Amino acid sequence: MMRQYELVERVQQYKPDANEALLNKAYVYAMQKHGQQKRASGDPYISHPLEVAAILTEMHLDESTIAVALLHDTIEDTTATRAEIDELFGEDIGRLVEGLTKLKKLDLVSKKAKQAENLRKLLLAISDDVRVLLVKLADRLHNMRTLEHMRPDKRARISEETMEIYAPLAGRMGMQDMRDELEDLSFRYINPEAYETVTHRLEELSKRNEGLIIKIEAELSELLLANGLLHAKVKGRQKKPYSVFRKMQSKSLSFEQLSDVYGFRVLVDDIAACYRALGIVHTRWRVVPGRFKDYISTPKQNDYRSLHTTIVGPSRQRIELQIRTKRMHEIAEYGIAAHSLYKDGESGTEGELLSRESNAYSWLRHTIESLSEANNPEEFLEHTKLELFQDQVFCFTPKGKLIALPRGATPIDFAYAVHTNIGDTTVGAKINGRIMPLVTRLANGDEVEIIRSGVQVPPAAWEEIVVTGKARAAIRRATRMAIRKQYSGLGHRILERTFERAGKVFSREVLKPVLHRLGHKDVEDAVAAVGRGELSSLDVLKAVFPDYQDERVTVKPSTDDGWFNMRSANGVMFKLPEGKKPSENAAGAGERAETAAPLPIRGFVGNPDVHFAPAGAVPGDRIVGIMQEGKGITIYPIQASALQKFDDEPERWIDVRWDLDLANKSRFSARILVNGINEPGTLAKVAQQIAALDINIRLLTMMRVAADFTEMAFDLDVWDLRQLNQLLTQLKELDCVATTKRVYD
Repeated sequence: MMRQYELVERVQQYKPDANEALLNKAYVYAMQKHGQQKRASGDPYISHPLEVAAILTEMHLDESTIAVALLHDTIEDTTATRAEIDELFGEDIGRLVEGLTKLKKLDLVSKKAKQAENLRKLLLAISDDVRVLLVKLADRLHNMRTLEHMRPDKRARISEETMEIYAPLAGRMGMQDMRDELEDLSFRYINPEAYETVTHRLEELSKRNEGLIIKIEAELSELLLANGLLHAKVKGRQKKPYSVFRKMQSKSLSFEQLSDVYGFRVLVDDIAACYRALGIVHTRWRVVPGRFKDYISTPKQNDYRSLHTTIVGPSRQRIELQIRTKRMHEIAEYGIAAHSLYKDGESGTEGELLSRESNAYSWLRHTIESLSEANNPEEFLEHTKLELFQDQVFCFTPKGKLIALPRGATPIDFAYAVHTNIGDTTVGAKINGRIMPLVTRLANGDEVEIIRSGVQVPPAAWEEIVVTGKARAAIRRATRMAIRKQYSGLGHRILERTFERAGKVFSREVLKPVLHRLGHKDVEDAVAAVGRGELSSLDVLKAVFPDYQDERVTVKPSTDDGWFNMRSANGVMFKLPEGKKPSENAAGAGERAETAAPLPIRGFVGNPDVHFAPAGAVPGDRIVGIMQEGKGITIYPIQASALQKFDDEPERWIDVRWDLDLANKSRFSARILVNGINEPGTLAKVAQQIAALDINIRLLTMMRVAADFTEMAFDLDVWDLRQLNQLLTQLKELDCVATTKRVYD
């Protein structure tokens, strides 16, 4: 375990004027608070914050950050309070320590939701001050280094979280060395067999090629020196196990087929020397086509800059070269921690200074803003993982603006990356001057021109096409707004009829003074609540006109709100409001029925048929009836996109409700899509889950959507919405299932 004086000496080596008193005070306070606490390894708990602080000294961070590292677990694991730390160390350090403290009392059901809420809190703290991120990554790195002392189930959970969130986050912040170590440590516990196999093969290769790296280093150094690059330094390395395994997986290669296990870095004095070194190397050895990347003229979003090339070098060995300046190398190794403005900035302005210099930090703040719009914790977690993908493609707008996107991104992702409004109104795209499908995967260097329409609403199906969290969040938000608009339109018509029958005139303006009585923040919400059936139109009327007296006569209490029963072709009962013509059937109330027996809808010729839309509807859905000539009434869930084509025909809309006979329950049709792994047993597992919930499969269609995935469309017969949602939840938990969703059209 590192000693207190050793930590102080480390800081003073790179910052001689460091505040030694602050470091000693933080150490003593942490030691007192953690007291007799032990880690799972049996070591005193204080050893952990000391090692976290030691990791940060390797990045040459200031004494305030080192003090935060010493204190980072005190609020969470001891009797320390934020107020106490503020008093002893100042509000700045207290705020950082609180930002690193997990939320203890979360009233959430799932562990995933709790994980998401803690991650949301952490990211918000990071967006306020990047030092929170640096301490958190150092904390996670030391925990991963000592993970063997934890229970196997905790090792697996922590490793998966590290691989999915913290390693990519370190990469996004340009801290490549930390990312590599976090990935390797996680790989060891997530897939121990593969880790052992790859490690063993790398050791064998190293013994077989003993001296090869030294030989290539010497030959490259001599070549550069002979051509006038006097200060060039060459350093070789063998790739790490997880990097090798990831390449084998992504390229479907065996270990023997890998030809670039070795990588070399060339460090020179300036940018001109980078390109000069590249020319020298390319003149001497043959270049592997398609393997040159210029990240100096086009830096990555995490500020990484370097020239990458692959050559068939000395001994006819295929090797990767990275050519960069010493400053570029410092940023490549330590990322956001390497920015001089951060180290030299005054307290209270460091976040502002850093955000101006670092593209990575600007990206993080922008990403957190868009992620905060997620509808629930799980959605936030999903979007965060999407945004942390490291592999990128670089595309351009017609005006030459560079847009960086995850690999596999589509023109829809591109449109949303430019601006949310552009994404929402996208109808097509030109890629390199040619009109291409919106599902086209973009490649490096593509020029993308978005074709827009002012009346476009993004289809909900786009959510399955896009790969960025920003695009997915915007599409979900637009879908929710479209559904809200439909509810609002229906609610407006219901209120118009209710006010008309009371001899009043409805307008949205009359609702503004009574919104507080209705329990809604704005008029649109209140009107939509009427459309959803959450707010009675009569209650709205009475809120606007408190003296209004309902003069309708109730004859039988067994019928309610003036709704009449009607039977569909398959015997399902619906309630429809009484009226004398189709437009009046959209009202929310009418005169009371004089009998409880099922009655035809008045005002229609004959008794029109009532039937469901193709994808069906189930009890629990908010439903709407649409009058269609020659077809009678078609029942749709309010989420159905098919309703949009009737937006301008309000006379067709009929407000309907379920009127179920609990003594004679019926099953109802619903359609779901399941995207499953294409392997033996997938269909059997899905079907078994469906049968276990007493759900009938009426029709199944399957389509191969990728080499490894098959899309299965199930037409089901279910009892109600609760049962259907339970099925979707359980299917998502199957290892063989990638995605599930309900289809409304």
